[in-house]
Amino acid sequence: MPETVDVTVQRYNPETDDKPHYETYQVPYREDWVVLDAILYIKDNLDATLSYRWSCRMGICGSCGMNVDGYPKLTCSTHLRDYRAGLTIEPLSNFPVIRDLVVDIDDFMAKLKSVKPWIIRELEQPLGAGEYRQSNNQIDQFRQFSQCINCMLCYAACPVYGMENEFLGPAAIALARRYNLDSRDEGSEERVGVLAASEGIWECSFVGECSAACPKGVDPAKAIQQTKFDTVNGFVMGAMLAPFGNRR
Repeated sequence: MPETVDVTVQRYNPETDDKPHYETYQVPYREDWVVLDAILYIKDNLDATLSYRWSCRMGICGSCGMNVDGYPKLTCSTHLRDYRAGLTIEPLSNFPVIRDLVVDIDDFMAKLKSVKPWIIRELEQPLGAGEYRQSNNQIDQFRQFSQCINCMLCYAACPVYGMENEFLGPAAIALARRYNLDSRDEGSEERVGVLAASEGIWECSFVGECSAACPKGVDPAKAIQQTKFDTVNGFVMGAMLAPFGNRR
């Protein structure tokens, strides 16, 4: 008989279920399959009602993040061979569940928007003046933090966000750091009020699980600690004293 692997999936349909439950499926085992392949197999061959998100299958879009045996992973880059004895797939922790493996990301999107993750300039130079040129050293200042794909694994891994969802969170702070370090950007003063509020950088207790979970090596914990240091030392210009009154 062909080899199989038991895949247990958390199921929840708000129209029919009072609470989540688990269902186990026998999926063909293939050495080159990733966990997402197993989920796709279930959907196509065993249970067409299963709901989940996915898109690129290349570890770029960030949409297929789920908990695999209790730890947040991109299912498109997590190999089935590492779970030969079976595995359990659940929606990302710390987010409301819409259905099955699909979570509500509205809170994350609002937090992301609040840090204005785009280049801000007081006055744009005319198009005829050419590009805003940067040296390799200038790009290296923010390159690591620019690798974020908004997969939200860091939020699922973060114990602070799990206890207090007002926390701005790892990815949003890392992206704010990315633009604050960009030599073309002049928007640090517009971000400091959000970053230095009590639910911003000061909420982080530096557990570091966000960086451990990040599939792209962004290291949000580093971004948060660097932002704390620079805020205390006045690197980010503006009214820096007010946030300390809210510091926990």
